[in-house]
Amino acid sequence: MTSILVAGVGNVFLGDDGFGVEVVRRLHERHTDAWPPDGRVIDYGIRGIDLYYALLDGVDLAILVDATHRGGAPGTLYVIEPSVTNMGEGFQGDASPVLLSPHDLDPAKVLQAVQAMGGEVGRIVLIGCEPESLGTEDGQEGRMGLSAPVAAAVDEAVDTIESMIESMQAQTTVVNAGSMPQGHWRA
Repeated sequence: MTSILVAGVGNVFLGDDGFGVEVVRRLHERHTDAWPPDGRVIDYGIRGIDLYYALLDGVDLAILVDATHRGGAPGTLYVIEPSVTNMGEGFQGDASPVLLSPHDLDPAKVLQAVQAMGGEVGRIVLIGCEPESLGTEDGQEGRMGLSAPVAAAVDEAVDTIESMIESMQAQTTVVNAGSMPQGHWRA
């Protein structure tokens, strides 16, 4: 069976950086008990070490949801499949190539550490949203709550994730169906 991990990441005290956390919350609202048996939807917030261990266990599809600066208009959604090939290249030894703080989450560093430690993630997708404000502009210390354009993108992100999960399940069903000999179901 295919394992799927949807990981909401971000800091709710930094405005639009809480996008991934809000998307996961909304997914849980929509699907109280309807997740696939081998699917997990988790709010990791800023707990990079927890995400690291979840990915180290291995998953077929990891969907990371986060605010992402890419230069678009605030609220723009991006579906990004990062290349993780050779992320740990040049690293040698038994320790992780990066130090992971239990209270910081840099998805690229987490993925690099997972690869360096021999963990396998089949497909990685980042559902990113262009932030408008992190609440740190003009010397502010942050703020809670999403800006209007980012809040408006949450449902679209949820729909995108639901479609990805349905597509993955459909592919798994077709792959696992196989062909059975004529007498297979006879007693």
